[in-house]
Amino acid sequence: MNLTLGMVTLDCADPRRLAGFWTKALGLEIAEDYDEYIVLRGEGQPVALGLQRVPEPKPGKNRVHLDFGTGDRAAEVARLVALGARELADHEMPGLRWTVLADPDGNEFCVGGYHS
Repeated sequence: MNLTLGMVTLDCADPRRLAGFWTKALGLEIAEDYDEYIVLRGEGQPVALGLQRVPEPKPGKNRVHLDFGTGDRAAEVARLVALGARELADHEMPGLRWTVLADPDGNEFCVGGYHS
């Protein structure tokens, strides 16, 4: 196989505004700014995050979403909410607990952590 994952792109109404959230949330920097399309990268991060302006509003649940892991889910969820995310739901199954959030443009993402 010759494919590698280089970037995940989120559709949004205002890439610059959303870049403000994601740079703080993930410690990324704006690497490229084309106004309609912004690329965020972080040192040591193998995958970039793209923010692409689209004219239509988000129609419903994301078909693809980002999943993040952490050792302190509650603290990370609180930090992300303080940055502008909205908490949508909590889920749990044996050995895993996660929180679904939405970024300021409504794109869902999850923050999870393993537990015993």
